[in-house]
Amino acid sequence: MEPKELSQKIAAILDNKKAHNVVTINIHELSVVADYFVVCAAHSSIHVRALADEVEEQLEQEGISMLRCDGYKESRWIVMDYGSVLVHIFHVQEREFYNIERLWSDAGNITHFSQQQ
Repeated sequence: MEPKELSQKIAAILDNKKAHNVVTINIHELSVVADYFVVCAAHSSIHVRALADEVEEQLEQEGISMLRCDGYKESRWIVMDYGSVLVHIFHVQEREFYNIERLWSDAGNITHFSQQQ
């Protein structure tokens, strides 16, 4: 699956699971780490974990395996590595503090995602 398509699929999964403020950031011009970030927030650690679990489960069903995951135990900021796409699932307070969109604002390609309009 192409990186853009994967990032959109992940954003849709998160949005359907009631993640807050889901965005995709195209960083392929700025970094060799990944092509896209998918960023969202949740109001509780339980919801943070549930979002991560849902992404992993749905992608596994399509044969897409996660390479690495960090932060699951604490569930304040989980990072899921899908190679060309990194998924950042924040607790609301951490998202406000780290403001990842500002850090990557040079990308200039931040897409706010919501099917629930």
